[in-house]
Amino acid sequence: MEKPALVASDVDGTILGTNEQVSEYTTRAVGRVLADGTPFVLVSGRPPRWIPRIANAVGATGYAVCANGAVLYDVGADRVIWQRGISPVRLNDLGKALTTALPGSAVAAERVGARASDIESFVAEEAYRHAWPDGHDVAPRAEVLGHTAVKLLVRHVGMTSAEMEAAATAVLGDEFAVTYSTNAGLIEVSERNVTKATGLADVAERLGVAAENVIAFGDMPNDIPLLRWVGHGVAMANAHHELLAVADEVTGTNDQDGVAQVLERWF
Repeated sequence: MEKPALVASDVDGTILGTNEQVSEYTTRAVGRVLADGTPFVLVSGRPPRWIPRIANAVGATGYAVCANGAVLYDVGADRVIWQRGISPVRLNDLGKALTTALPGSAVAAERVGARASDIESFVAEEAYRHAWPDGHDVAPRAEVLGHTAVKLLVRHVGMTSAEMEAAATAVLGDEFAVTYSTNAGLIEVSERNVTKATGLADVAERLGVAAENVIAFGDMPNDIPLLRWVGHGVAMANAHHELLAVADEVTGTNDQDGVAQVLERWF
């Protein structure tokens, strides 16, 4: 690949080490990308409220694609540019379908305001158990499904995420986008045709960059559309086997600064 005109990276398991930090080595590499005038875009399953810390660590002040492509966030302006949410009517249909597909599961909804911290954006029913340490408001399922959400998180502690995805997709078909970013019994459901790739495509169009001139890094199945869309898709050595199968290249692990190893070719 020629020198990329846009660099995109997933966050967890990719640019973050297992200590949840960006290393100095990777920070310096991203700094050289930005100093060159090349946009660096975080593309994450995380909502906007979890983005500023990571963006500040690497000095990125431009766009961030959040919630698996359902939100475009301007980091420097602390402004949500757009969101592609699931309406309450669609959420209730989704909830009924999931009762059939995944009996015994619990749900939570991610909601987004005009800024990263505008509202208490995560609400879950009482039976929901976080895959990561985090707090949330507890509400009846009717309340969880009663407001537009950028993604619905579905948790089942007795199943793997892959098993859950297969069961949910068998019932939902292509009516919703179903993916996962951890193997710990958690799937994330977005509106139809919403992926990290669709979110990054919007950023690339705004910046006048063609897909073939974009490089992207990732580690989990929710990065598959992203790596397929860009000109050069790079999987971390610690990546899920499904992502390794579609990557153009495999770099080092997240703890080995795999993102920086590749960026050093051009920056």
